Amino acid sequence: MTNEVKHRGLKKVLKTGLKIIFYFIAFAFFYLLIAFLLSSIPVAGEANTKDDIDIYILTNGIHVDIVVPSITDKYNWFEEIEHLTSEVEIPMYKYLAIGWGDKGFYINTPTWSDLKASTAIKACLGLNGSAIHATYYKRMQESETCKKISISEDQYDRLVNYIRNSLEKNSDGKFIEIKSNSFQGNIDAFYEAKGRYSIFNTCNSWANRGLKVSGQRACLWTAFQNGIFSKYKRTEK
Repeated sequence: MTNEVKHRGLKKVLKTGLKIIFYFIAFAFFYLLIAFLLSSIPVAGEANTKDDIDIYILTNGIHVDIVVPSITDKYNWFEEIEHLTSEVEIPMYKYLAIGWGDKGFYINTPTWSDLKASTAIKACLGLNGSAIHATYYKRMQESETCKKISISEDQYDRLVNYIRNSLEKNSDGKFIEIKSNSFQGNIDAFYEAKGRYSIFNTCNSWANRGLKVSGQRACLWTAFQNGIFSKYKRTEK
């Protein structure tokens, strides 16, 4: 092979590589632009509804959970999300935070330092299954990262159905807990969920749909937590 042929081959490889980089940057730019535009379009909450039940939206800066009361007159989450084992402590946990996301990311990435490129790529492409992360809390405190929303009983019914329909069930009709050594503690656990995570169907997209289903302020679509929390900077319903 002559030097001229080698040069041509190398030039072709570099040209192809530059094209791939260009297409990737262009896709990322348009994705972020669309995400910004769609998350800026508000979906109004239902008007003239009762404030029967308090729920919360909770973020760690990246991921939004929907927080519901552990027990109401109609629903008892302890009977369905059963990973708490201490009968003495169970009544102390007043709230349950629910988040949906990529199963591989949840199970294989207990901390950010454990994140692998293969896990992130599979999550973005929707190659993994999904899971629900359920965490019990003793109390909720409103802040910039935790917002209270008062909703009616009917709206809460719809929210509960949305969450339940996001979970997989076994032949006995029970939610399926995922056993793993990567969990954070005994107050939280992971459960098999429906759907597949992707850059178009993120954990925050799931939370945003839950708010829309239950008649609350939301955005048309969002991939990021800012799209949701920007609708709750004010305190009015």
